[in-house]
Amino acid sequence: MSRRINEIVFDCADPAALAQFWSALLGAPAHVRDPDWATVAADPVLIAFQRVPEGKQSPKNRLHLDVEDVDLLGAAAAAEALGATRLGDVIEDGTGGFVVMADPEGNEFCFVTG
Repeated sequence: MSRRINEIVFDCADPAALAQFWSALLGAPAHVRDPDWATVAADPVLIAFQRVPEGKQSPKNRLHLDVEDVDLLGAAAAAEALGATRLGDVIEDGTGGFVVMADPEGNEFCFVTG
């Protein structure tokens, strides 16, 4: 039997707000099913947000999304305007570069090139 990833789910306090953030960031449609569940159709994967009672338990994510963009500083600035926080400088290496960000609830993600 073949399996594939159906969706990536973020536990969060405010599913609608995070879905709107990621929708604006990725230019992908958001759908709020109810106060406890929202999604963003981030082709080729669905990103989902589910309300949980507890806050984020650790400052470090065990999994994060890499979002491709050719202009790392421009992407970081646009994300900051939407409520994200830049967590460091742009890092360049032999294969490209990246900048670490956090969404409005503190979930880390990176803008990457290369």
